[in-house]
Amino acid sequence: MPFADRFLDLRRDPHSGELLARGGDSEAHSILQRTGFIAVVRVHETYHRAPAGLTGDDETRLATDAVARLRATGYHVDCDAGFDTDSRPARYLPLGSSVAHIAERIREATTTQEAAEALIELTAAHDGVLAALEEVLAATADFHDGLGQAAGPSIARRLRYLADEHLRVIRTDLADTRNALADRHAPHPGRSTCTEEVPTTERERSAVCACPPPPRTLPAPPPPVAAGLRR
Repeated sequence: MPFADRFLDLRRDPHSGELLARGGDSEAHSILQRTGFIAVVRVHETYHRAPAGLTGDDETRLATDAVARLRATGYHVDCDAGFDTDSRPARYLPLGSSVAHIAERIREATTTQEAAEALIELTAAHDGVLAALEEVLAATADFHDGLGQAAGPSIARRLRYLADEHLRVIRTDLADTRNALADRHAPHPGRSTCTEEVPTTERERSAVCACPPPPRTLPAPPPPVAAGLRR
């Protein structure tokens, strides 16, 4: 992680008066969003602003909470004096960390069975992650139907379309992938597990395990000389 990504500025813009947070990496952006800030994505940067319609006191509370949470996670935050705080709230793993753990299980899997067991957490028909995501989309669509705004029904239809078309394709493809892995019953050829045992047929007496030697890395050839530099 670049060192510069550990620094953020959280201040009122001197020209517009907006409460803005700039800098940080994706983890810092998640903290800001969980605090209540709204991401603004531009071509060359992503920064965060306070939601519209807040009072000055509400914005101060929002900014102070963000400073406390960011510093508790180890970020260096420069801020206006009114937002400075010594508070360091307790940190809790977000729900997304449990889903990200599935990726770690797949990265560490040494057999098709282990990968299939990890994927079932996503694809299980009743209580898999993707089934739960479909419920979230449906609940958000229902919320917009009753919101009483002109754009509500349009947003609701869009959310149901995402669930019925795009999410269903992802669920179907991942379920097929998981089933194919479960049927295969094979070790991953590039992820063998070291038993730390030396077979009796090993010729090298100094060997401490049966793992093959690492592949030989050949030195990279020098770059070709440009034609104009030759004499």
